[in-house]
Amino acid sequence: MMRVAVSGMTGCGATTVTKIVAGRLRLKRINYTFHDLARERGIPFSKLQFDKIEREFPKWDLLLDGKQVARVAKAKQCIVGSRLAVWLDGAVAKKLKKRVKIDAKFWLEVPLRVRAKRVAKREKKPFSQALRETALRDKNNAARYKKLYGIDVRKKPRGTITIDAERLDAKGVADAIVRKVKK
Repeated sequence: MMRVAVSGMTGCGATTVTKIVAGRLRLKRINYTFHDLARERGIPFSKLQFDKIEREFPKWDLLLDGKQVARVAKAKQCIVGSRLAVWLDGAVAKKLKKRVKIDAKFWLEVPLRVRAKRVAKREKKPFSQALRETALRDKNNAARYKKLYGIDVRKKPRGTITIDAERLDAKGVADAIVRKVKK
């Protein structure tokens, strides 16, 4: 059994990296995000992001995180990518009264300006707007995770491997994860 977790802040590349690693290691990929939740509910992501998540706290976080934990618990071999993936077997599982084990944890470290540039490209918006929105998402996410789970996103769980993903492309980050997992 192998469960791998990949986390990082908005725009770190976790979604792309988990796709690559899942293919290479033949793992089920679990990457359920607020984007997916918004699509399922027929809500524009921007409305969910800047309106509902904060106003209806903690409803949306618990719904999203509950789905993530349930999917990971059900899978024997998987890679999960999310902001909280490296905490799924700790503070998140405890709060949701679930039991799940993560075997390998990776945090993708990327500076804000680099992440904002990636977000601007992905979402086809001006860099200045992406920078403001990414900084705000980081701040709001950190506050919600602290309030709901007691998590300080600056302090990773013991055993989490940090990968400097600023200068590596997604393939390079995936290579590093695959090497560590195969050790």
